[in-house]
Amino acid sequence: MLMLKRLAAVTVAMVAGGGAALAGLGQPSPWQLGFQQSATPVMDNIAWFHDFLLWIITAITLFVLALLLIVILRFNSRANPTPSRTTHNTLLEVAWTLVPVIILVTIAVPSFKLLFLQQTLPPADVTVKATGKQWYWSYAYPDSKFEFDSLMLKDNERKPDQPRLLAVDNEMVVPVNKVIRVQVIGAEVIHAFAVPSFGIKIDAVPGRLNETWFKATREGMYYGQCSELCGKDHAFMPIAVRVVNDRDYAAWLEQAKKKWATNDAPAATTVAAAQ
Repeated sequence: MLMLKRLAAVTVAMVAGGGAALAGLGQPSPWQLGFQQSATPVMDNIAWFHDFLLWIITAITLFVLALLLIVILRFNSRANPTPSRTTHNTLLEVAWTLVPVIILVTIAVPSFKLLFLQQTLPPADVTVKATGKQWYWSYAYPDSKFEFDSLMLKDNERKPDQPRLLAVDNEMVVPVNKVIRVQVIGAEVIHAFAVPSFGIKIDAVPGRLNETWFKATREGMYYGQCSELCGKDHAFMPIAVRVVNDRDYAAWLEQAKKKWATNDAPAATTVAAAQ
């Protein structure tokens, strides 16, 4: 009885939570079911493909269940004491060969379309290089010539509205409605760069530069995590991406250049003097 009361309380809490409990934007939500809310065209397609597959799998499951029930009820020894001696049925054999092929082709077409969408990088407005390290991320903006580290905030460093184990000291900042090319590499071991609301997940491999992209259509904070087991602090290297409007991005970019800009001038001067 106590267990039933607890189950009822949990159900009421999930229903009372409404849509926010089902899927969060940019970060996980309590009692979440399904994906986080989409913030990019790629994630829109992933969510559609997921739902499309769910309908197909549900139909197949119900069909197989119906066949099992027919066999159980109609062909048991009591209902059918004299079993059939049929050895084959040409039409049936053709059907159970063609129908799975049709289903697989129906799945394959949008699957390949989604794969090409993910892997074909459009012309980028902003390029960010993300380097996975033990155990934090470094972000470089090669067009603006600066780089910074992004470390997880401890509990005593977080603000009340910042999520635990996801908030960082320096977020990756990008403009809204712009194509962002993300170059990913690992410094020592294999990591993985993943942001669920963007629909991106790509390995950060030492010695190999991988690329992915996203185009965030809504401003806000979006969180992800390293998704490849990389050592003892694997769970403590989150990804935080702040999507802002063009004006705020330009202002942040100017501040970031002053704060983190790399200066190659001394080296160039030395080379010129040597010549």
